[in-house]
Amino acid sequence: MLIGLDIGGTKVEGVIVSPHDSQVVHRLRVDTPKTNYAAFLAAIKQVINTLLQKETIQSIGIGCCGSIERATGKMQGANILYLNGQDFLGDLRSSYSIPIALTNDANCLAISEFESGAAREAKGSCLAVILGTGCGGGVVINGNIVDGEHGLGGEIGHNPLPHYAPEIDGPQELCYCGSMNCNESFVSGTGFERTWALKHSPRTAKQIFAAYSEGDEQAIKHVEYYCDCLARILGNIVNIIDPEVIVLGGGVSNQDAIYPLVQQKLSHYTFSKKVSTPVVKAMHGDSSGVLGAAFLPLMKGMIE
Repeated sequence: MLIGLDIGGTKVEGVIVSPHDSQVVHRLRVDTPKTNYAAFLAAIKQVINTLLQKETIQSIGIGCCGSIERATGKMQGANILYLNGQDFLGDLRSSYSIPIALTNDANCLAISEFESGAAREAKGSCLAVILGTGCGGGVVINGNIVDGEHGLGGEIGHNPLPHYAPEIDGPQELCYCGSMNCNESFVSGTGFERTWALKHSPRTAKQIFAAYSEGDEQAIKHVEYYCDCLARILGNIVNIIDPEVIVLGGGVSNQDAIYPLVQQKLSHYTFSKKVSTPVVKAMHGDSSGVLGAAFLPLMKGMIE
């Protein structure tokens, strides 16, 4: 059996997963400590220790905000701020004798969908994109997740929007990361609402999509614009890695209206205008993160 942990700013979810059929046989959730790293590490170990008592476990996989800087082995870019600069993986490995691996939550989406979800028929590659409060991504190449030299593999949310033009995309937008016109500012759920508010009274994403389904002309134009932005971004990535499947997760991915539009526009932004890469909805939904975490050591070849 495999242990998977999905660590977020509000909760830590731990599961035991069967590697044969991806079924979750045990599940445990606790609140993420708000105070300090010591309390956080104690809470993570409590979850692991509880799960270890229930089954014979081969490995532990962890999906977490942020990433590991290869040169130092320490956490970076985590929105759980006390995690940054800590040797979180090293601290866990010193406490347990079974293999432990860690990657970010967007990579876990890619892993779960490649192993047993919407990209399970792919022979060796897929791209997974989270369209939620932010925008992140995970890349599988030759059956393995791409972390990269600096732990930045798949960070497509912080590339600049391709073909940016102020007359179409509005005034330049400074991202919290310090760069201008990041993809996240346009295709995350908050980006979808931000670009709407440049021309209209503020609305939530759900309200805009509801108006779209009712035939509202302004909402139709905005959803089509959003899908064009997303197609620009995905087309850029197809030109670099040419994945077999593109899987979308996160809140915006639940809007079925976007798929035919993105599929139609994608080949406009690729070198070959005959590209037919399928763009599909994630199958595992909210469970993608924890399932992907469980399969991480298996994908990395740490266990058989």
